[in-house]
Formats: sequence, C-alpha cells, structure tokens
Amino acid sequence: MADQDIEQAVSRALEDAPPRNFRETVDLAINLRDLDLNDPSNRVDESVVLPSGTGQDTKIVVFAEGETAIRAEEVADEVLSGDDLEELGDDDDEAKDLAGETDFFIAEASMMPDIGRYLGTVLGPRGKMPTPLQPDEDVVETVNRMKNTVQVRSRDRRTFHTLVGTQEMSAEEIADNIDVILRRLHADLEKGPLNIDTVYVKTTMGPAVEVA
Repeated sequence: MADQDIEQAVSRALEDAPPRNFRETVDLAINLRDLDLNDPSNRVDESVVLPSGTGQDTKIVVFAEGETAIRAEEVADEVLSGDDLEELGDDDDEAKDLAGETDFFIAEASMMPDIGRYLGTVLGPRGKMPTPLQPDEDVVETVNRMKNTVQVRSRDRRTFHTLVGTQEMSAEEIADNIDVILRRLHADLEKGPLNIDTVYVKTTMGPAVEVA
C-alpha cells in the first residue's frame, strides 16, 4: 500500500487537471541531486513492473522461432523470425519506424547476437535492445509482465519523467505505482533518498503537484 502523502498528491493532480477531450496519461517527474551523471554508472536505467499496470496499451515485439514464436503470437503485438530480422537489417527506415512505435522488444537468447549485428545501431541508442528470453522462460509470462512495465531512465539529465498511469485509474492505483518506482530508486541510487531532490506528479496537460 502506497504512502498516504503520495495518494493525496495524486488525488490533487487528478482533481486539478482541466477537462480534455482525450485520455491523459499521468507522469512522474523526478529531480536528482548530488550525482555525477556524466558517469554512466550513476545514471538511472531500470525496467519497473507497475503493480497496477500502465493503464494503456504497451506494444511488444518478439523475435522468436518455432514453438516460442507460435506461443508468442497469442500475446505479442508482432512476432518476427530470423528472416524478418535480416530484412529489417537491410531497411534502416523500417527498422527505425519499428523502434519508434514499439515499447519493448523480447528476443530468444540465441537470436541476440544477430539482433546486435543487424539492429544494434538502431535499437541501442534508443535504449530498445531486446530483453533476452532464456530457454526455460515462458514467453507468454514474459510478454504479460512487460505489458505492465515502464522504463525509468535518466540518461545524463537530472530531471526525467516516467509514465505511472492514466486519468481513468484511481489515485490509489497510481500511488501504488509511484511507490514501487520510488522504492526502486531508493534502493539503486548511491545515497538512496538523499539523491532525490524533488518528485512531482501531473497529468499530460495538468499542473504539477509535489509528492511529499
């Protein structure tokens, strides 16, 4: 259960958001301090599974062959074979389009070297290299988990944002998501909570509310 202060901040952000004719997302803005972000080891780069989900569709593409590919077709948005991978490697524009519209890639571990060779220059800089699927892992479970996952990434910036839900979700659900993200950051940052300056929650077009 999330902290009351977090839930109150989320409630205010939802209440203060002006009505819009589209579904707004709810985002978390995190400001870091006392970290040298020129050193890549100090940067935040985490995949976090949100307990309440993201509230929106997450596009997942799987690179797989055989039985794994057949099972992946039940749950993934797209399943690509080794031949598809080679074709993408020859079409830079199509590869960039796919990278831009896909939230997460998953690939059988045996295909990772070829993915690095054919798509590394496209996926690497975008932080979209696939999550390797080991032979003993269930592709259906992995895809379903990734559907509720967000990438929390600072790069070299002190201020960065991540999705924590949508307006249709309850304040409690969104607060639970925020709580999980903050706990992960506290565990991973060198000085834990001391490396976090301020945290704000807001809808797409609404005002930012500080999370105590």
